[in-house]
Amino acid sequence: MIELNKENFEEEVLKAEGPVLVDFWGPTCEPCKALMPHIHALEEKYGDKVKFTSLDITKARRLAIKQKVLGLPAIIIYKDGEEVERLAESAATAEAVEEMVKKYI
Repeated sequence: MIELNKENFEEEVLKAEGPVLVDFWGPTCEPCKALMPHIHALEEKYGDKVKFTSLDITKARRLAIKQKVLGLPAIIIYKDGEEVERLAESAATAEAVEEMVKKYI
């Protein structure tokens, strides 16, 4: 999983070709930490078709706000640099994230 920050976000996500999943999370967000192993498992399953990345919003708060991430966890899929779908807060379950990923492979 690629660790994003404000320096590489544009290159890894906005300039990337094909689907990119971004896991926006924070170290004090318990649902984020509970979801993380599922995201890693999905990366092992679909990582050859979708680029998996994560962003700790405490290290890039302005970037998260610019991407309209107002609640955590937030899982967003970008395709060719454009946001195409997102799951946020209670909607971001392991099952829902997998269903979302399957749409873009």
